Amino acid sequence: MMTMKLRVDIFMSLSLLFLHLLLLLLHLNPTRVSAKTLSNEESEHASFPPRGWNSYDSFSWIISEEEFLQNAQIISERLHAYGYEYVVVDFLWFRRKVKGAYTDSKGFDVIDKWGRMVPDPDRWPSSAGGKGFTEVANKVHSMGLKFGIHVMRGISTQAVNANTPILDTTTGGAYEESGRKWSAKDIGVRERACAWMSHGFMSVDTKLGAGRAFLRSLYEQYAEWGVDFVKHDCVFGADLDINEISVVSEVLKQLDRPILYSLSPGTSVTPAMAKDVSGLANMYRITADDWDSWGDVASHFDVTRDFSTANMIGAKGLLGKSWPDLDMLPLGWLTDPGSNDGPHRTSNLNADEQRTQMTLWSMSKSPLMFGGDLRKLDETTYNLLTNPILLEINSFSSNNMEFPYVTSTNGFKSKNDILDEQSGRCLTDVRTSDTHFLSLTSCTTSKAIGWSVEALDQDLEQICWKEHLGSKHQELFCLYKKEPLLSSDEKMSYKHQFQGNLQLFATERMDFCLGASPTLKLTSKEFERGAFLPCRWDTNQMWVLNSNGTLANSYSGLCATVNSVEAEVSSGGARSWVATGRRGEIYVAFFNLNPVKTVISAMISDLAHVVPGKNFSGTSCNCKEVWSGKDFGVIKQSISMTVEVHGCALFVLNCY
Repeated sequence: MMTMKLRVDIFMSLSLLFLHLLLLLLHLNPTRVSAKTLSNEESEHASFPPRGWNSYDSFSWIISEEEFLQNAQIISERLHAYGYEYVVVDFLWFRRKVKGAYTDSKGFDVIDKWGRMVPDPDRWPSSAGGKGFTEVANKVHSMGLKFGIHVMRGISTQAVNANTPILDTTTGGAYEESGRKWSAKDIGVRERACAWMSHGFMSVDTKLGAGRAFLRSLYEQYAEWGVDFVKHDCVFGADLDINEISVVSEVLKQLDRPILYSLSPGTSVTPAMAKDVSGLANMYRITADDWDSWGDVASHFDVTRDFSTANMIGAKGLLGKSWPDLDMLPLGWLTDPGSNDGPHRTSNLNADEQRTQMTLWSMSKSPLMFGGDLRKLDETTYNLLTNPILLEINSFSSNNMEFPYVTSTNGFKSKNDILDEQSGRCLTDVRTSDTHFLSLTSCTTSKAIGWSVEALDQDLEQICWKEHLGSKHQELFCLYKKEPLLSSDEKMSYKHQFQGNLQLFATERMDFCLGASPTLKLTSKEFERGAFLPCRWDTNQMWVLNSNGTLANSYSGLCATVNSVEAEVSSGGARSWVATGRRGEIYVAFFNLNPVKTVISAMISDLAHVVPGKNFSGTSCNCKEVWSGKDFGVIKQSISMTVEVHGCALFVLNCY
């Protein structure tokens, strides 16, 4: 029997379920569900629509209808009582599973006569006869769950090549405007193909009525199928398409049924960028794909801190609030990244690392998502997913933020150890790197301003970054520039699109160009190694130098920025988060990112820095630690605990 990879996304909404705009169902107890209208006090920690979560998996498109529904049944029977409510069909459900088909293949998708994606009937037999996901959604709903799908940006290359007509949902016929009928070739923007699936999908021209009509026909079809959640991919981060996001958000507002709206991917996302879209969606990825490695888990601490500091957790969203999404929890029975078979192994994260991940996700109120095969759900993973304190924190806590007032000792000494004499805090394995660092950011932030032209001779110019260098002795960070040559007939076809654009190079050798997607995060050393791609006629290699000193990418609309400071690069350390419970309890989490056991401590009085309106001078607290089960009794001055390598401690404090 052929083995298949299966990863079903299930969504956590512990406290809230859809009923309608004014009435919600509240899970007051993880083991019992009761219905009531939220009181004003409870509504402060609630959101509409409910927080759910989503994930992304490059090869989950081989899952079958039978396997999907088997997993959904397990969610209904074992996890729904704890608030896990959404099941989502991920990536490429419309692609035929045949020889030659892969992530960026073309010509293997199933589309209807209007150029819209429909499920592969070989894997989703109930979709035959134009039913789409209707029957699957009905079965999921009958289990008491909600149903979601993953979709891509814009329109498929296959539809554009076939030049399918555009459906006008107001008439039921082909879209007509200015005395003619419009088709896929009129709205597809080939030079804005999805950077990581360039053969599959491209943007649509949302300035055209036909482009907006096509997007409307997609999401109205999803609503007709009974979809409750949509993950919209290749529109955020380095692939930002704010125009498409805005149009889709407006369409969703006008539908007869609520649909949660999620944005992806999260590469190169900054809080400034997220502020531009948070009001248009319900959740948005802020990291790249998360898999089961310690490096992936550890990489979330800084970005999560930054979004908390920017007050993005629970900010205003589409018909309610919005939530930064840290991506899936790669726990339980999995396969390998890039593999198209399986699942065949358990998570590579050890027990301490899994607790650290689940605790950080909960303390930062990330939508919770499980990314394994539930048909082999072990008790350890089950107990972690259903831990009542973590679910309470994730759903009902407030004032969630990093808590920097901790000290640590571990006996681990190296030439890189730095001791802060005022705080006594030890920063372990900190090294500095006096190097330029190029990345992307929102063009509206002042951090994007700093580019100007430097003439080398009459034929050669550079674009150099002159701002925020950190040291007047540092060399300028410069790129060679040229306007795209448009001599051949093939290139002339791009003249209108790329007029006024530049291509950028690391050296005088002008056959390798700087691109901006799917990720741009390069140090000067990587530039020296030639970390560029062969030049091609693609918008992610086209740049515009604006008069205000910003350097904008033509693909994403994001701007390049440079950091060149004595940057601290830490491979370890002690971190901490704090949150306030709905009953006044305080949650404090210690995280050990060090390669050795570490004693982490915090003064009770320092909580006054992060817990508003409370005086901790002379305060006593009852203290319990969740993972060890240890009851510390009454503490008055500090909390301290030895934390395992890559592990965490989670304290519940009731202070008086």
